[in-house]
Amino acid sequence: MARRPLPRILSSGTASLVRGRDLARTAADTATDVLHPLLTIGRGLRILASAGRRRWSETPKDKRGPALFLGAACVLVVALVPYGPLLALITLMAAAAWKGRDRTPVKTGPSEAEAERLGSLYEALVPYFSIPEDPSPLFAHGGDWDKAFSGYEFDEAGRVTRLHIRYPAYFTDGEAASRARIEALLHAKSGRGREYLFDWDEEGNQLDLKVLAALPTGIAAQPFVTSPGETVLGFTDTGSVQRTLPVVEGDEPRDVPPVIWRTGPRSTEPHLLAVGQPGSGTSTLLRSVALQALRHGAEVLVVDGGGSGEYACLSGRSGVIAVECGPTGAQATLEWAAQETERRLIATHRAREGGRPAPEDTRRPLWILLDQPSVLAHLAIAEGGPDPLAQLQVPLRHGRPAHVTVVVAEQFDHLELLNDAVWQHTRARIVLGPAAIQQIADVLGLPPHTTPTPHVPPGRGYARLGTGPVHRLQVPATPDPYDEATHPAYRQAVMELLPERAAPGAGSGSTGQGTARPLQGQPPAQGSALDASEAPEVPAEAP
Repeated sequence: MARRPLPRILSSGTASLVRGRDLARTAADTATDVLHPLLTIGRGLRILASAGRRRWSETPKDKRGPALFLGAACVLVVALVPYGPLLALITLMAAAAWKGRDRTPVKTGPSEAEAERLGSLYEALVPYFSIPEDPSPLFAHGGDWDKAFSGYEFDEAGRVTRLHIRYPAYFTDGEAASRARIEALLHAKSGRGREYLFDWDEEGNQLDLKVLAALPTGIAAQPFVTSPGETVLGFTDTGSVQRTLPVVEGDEPRDVPPVIWRTGPRSTEPHLLAVGQPGSGTSTLLRSVALQALRHGAEVLVVDGGGSGEYACLSGRSGVIAVECGPTGAQATLEWAAQETERRLIATHRAREGGRPAPEDTRRPLWILLDQPSVLAHLAIAEGGPDPLAQLQVPLRHGRPAHVTVVVAEQFDHLELLNDAVWQHTRARIVLGPAAIQQIADVLGLPPHTTPTPHVPPGRGYARLGTGPVHRLQVPATPDPYDEATHPAYRQAVMELLPERAAPGAGSGSTGQGTARPLQGQPPAQGSALDASEAPEVPAEAP
């Protein structure tokens, strides 16, 4: 049985009621704004009238007659004075406006719960910021926390988000262990699960505690506005660096502060070491670095020690020399890289002796990316072969004048397998994923100024370039485009950044430009990573 449509008055009645309610609310708000002075004066007149009635009721009966006579005399005088009634009316309106003004109390000082939390923090700091010999201690049990805490802020849950602490001059703030004890105490008392920044002013004996906002995790791989020789490692906090980059997060453009690593002959940090736990984002970092290097016309050589095939998307691409994942292939490619570094040095030296510029093929940057090389070293030693990492000494020691950059990604459990050349020449360091403060300090050389959280998103960590400060870091999302478990939009972004397929005669083992520079001792095809022609493609359209 077909359903009959509702009458027009019923189908459109709800919309008319909503529209009428909105119009009435808008008219009421407009009238309130227009009549606000009259409402204020009316409220004041009501307050004055109430005060007058209260005063009259409190006046004794024997004094009401003289009071009435005095009031009548005042009214007569005002009436006889020129412009008296007008001045009296103006005075009455002014008094009514003053009495009827909005007196919403402004919150000053902390609430009872916030004051209790500040008192608890103060009492917890007493054993660390006081000594028995101090005649007038700033921190004392039962003391006043107002003298020590000059600034504070709280969130909606009542937890501290910012705290300014004054401490006595005899506190040993120059010792890292003393500062670490205070930071650990404040972290525990202010609330775990958040990342705090501690800014020590040793000259002024002051400490600023601030809760840091989470770094953006929705920035995908994209063409960053950088010059050749600049690589965006990730993004950090506002104010940590003196530069911002325009990026697109989702569909909205914004400016974010980047951590930029500069390579080349004039770089003071020519090589990079990234350390993390499984799933922390080290492979994502290497893919991001490779895409940026290829975009600026560099050559890329990838050695995947883990053999996971996460770099198969680079195989067969223009500018990618080889993608190896076996010990035999890694030995051959790294041996070629060492010979290529020596060839570039010799060619550059001969050109300078003859007063000529360096050849073009020696100035094209060469990037050597190694993911978990300790696994290949272990396999090679188990098979009785040479250590592939030994071939890294020449690119690491002499790679900067030859435009050769080495990036090594390793896990915390295998750091002892890295040789001394890697530790000595990788002056740019990154730690990704959850890690203890001591682990971060062992890799970066300095502990971070923040408190690491136990649960962080992939690609989140810390970076330090040479002798610079330690920065918080969030690597741009650069997943394997053949991994269907990752976000489709991020996969599509990576596919759009990949270079074109190399010509049939310029595949793996060549520079991708037709120049005959084959790898010496290249392993068979089965030793390489998954061929790009066998790998599934991602749909061209983004979901």
